[in-house]
Amino acid sequence: MVRGLVNKLASESLKVAGKWQQQQLRRLNIHEYQTRMSTYICSPSLVHSMASVYRCYHNFTCYVLSIVTYSHELLHQGAELMGKFGINVPKGVAVSSVEEVRKAIQTTFPNEKELVVKSQILAGGRGLGKFTSGLQGGVHIVKAEQAEEIAGKMLGQTLVTKQTGPQGKVVSKVYLCEKMSLVNEMYFAITLDRTTAGPLIIACREGGTSIEDLAEKFPDMIIKVPIDVFKGITDEDAAKVVDGLAPKVADRSASIEQVKKLYNLFRESDCTQLEINPIAETSDNMLVAADAKLNFDDNAAYRQKEIFALRDPTQEDPREVAAAKADLNYIGLDGEIGCMVNGAGLAMATMDIIKLHGGTPANFLDVGGNASEGQVVEAFKILTSDEKVKAILVNIFGGIMKCDVIASGIVNAAKHVALKVPVVVRLEGTNVDQGKRILKESGMALITAEDLDDAAEKAVKALKS
Repeated sequence: MVRGLVNKLASESLKVAGKWQQQQLRRLNIHEYQTRMSTYICSPSLVHSMASVYRCYHNFTCYVLSIVTYSHELLHQGAELMGKFGINVPKGVAVSSVEEVRKAIQTTFPNEKELVVKSQILAGGRGLGKFTSGLQGGVHIVKAEQAEEIAGKMLGQTLVTKQTGPQGKVVSKVYLCEKMSLVNEMYFAITLDRTTAGPLIIACREGGTSIEDLAEKFPDMIIKVPIDVFKGITDEDAAKVVDGLAPKVADRSASIEQVKKLYNLFRESDCTQLEINPIAETSDNMLVAADAKLNFDDNAAYRQKEIFALRDPTQEDPREVAAAKADLNYIGLDGEIGCMVNGAGLAMATMDIIKLHGGTPANFLDVGGNASEGQVVEAFKILTSDEKVKAILVNIFGGIMKCDVIASGIVNAAKHVALKVPVVVRLEGTNVDQGKRILKESGMALITAEDLDDAAEKAVKALKS
């Protein structure tokens, strides 16, 4: 069964990539994906992509799948970056205290009668979100004299949206910006498309909240324009996008130039996603990026140092931050069985087998092909820090990764971490006999398994017992 699933996974991966796409990626010198039966070489960005696809596959809630990386920028940071590329954005300033709000109103908005107060968290859906304190909405349009009061109710409070999960995120900053006279709201995004092996611009003549619902009910309203990565965006491409947006008052030529500038931002900043919702028309016939979300490729951190220096780890899952420091690939999920696997493909297969046997994975954790004992210890610390984890499944297929190293790491982890949940271990491959001997001689109460199917079955059984 396991071999068949892995074969299917490899086959599907090759279908998705295609020979043409692989050639394009080599020519671009971006990534070269190699799919093997036992080893998956994977970037952090691709790991997040696979985990996102997994969430969609098992929750049946997403209509569009796209590569997702860490969302590194808050709204005010994104606005500053877009401004550098000549993109129209509202005038605004980020503040982190009530005193700063008062000062910003006096210095930046002395003549404004109304202001927009936006909570700053790395998640979408803020407008329809709700604070645990009871305040409804993370975005408010208020009179200038009320901005201080509403900002005070947001700062330090937890905002829950569709994208934060029930735990929400703490608002440590709010963004004050001018209230522009908007006459029309639309949707604009650029993402990476596997089918065309390049950027894809997505546009809709209606924007604002609940774009997902709109895409589901009226898919014909969504237009997609693939961009040739070698030619770059052309006037014709930009014109198609503007036609899809169908602006009512904005100057057409100026709008085409704005679309081209947005693409240049996407390309030159190594974005994996740029989403503007809404992109709006103002009463003075301008196209403005009223709200935006930007994601960046982690592999480009070395050449986008200024952007990555803006990263705020307090807005991210602390387990993912700890994993990144230990050079581990980790994404938290909502299940009860913690997984530690080597290789992204094997991790995906492991989670699928757990689901097949009636369990739910608590995470995606890939220790990679060259993990040290110390990294294995850190992996166990991260797994056991999740209160939802009721059992742990270790599934190692030793190719580059040696089974004895994993075994030694498990034993050392037991000395540093109080293992209060059952641990199921399946080892196969390089130095497997040494690894099994280390585990046996350790005296630890481990549950061993012969293959992945057996391991998943025992993990689910241990969870329920």
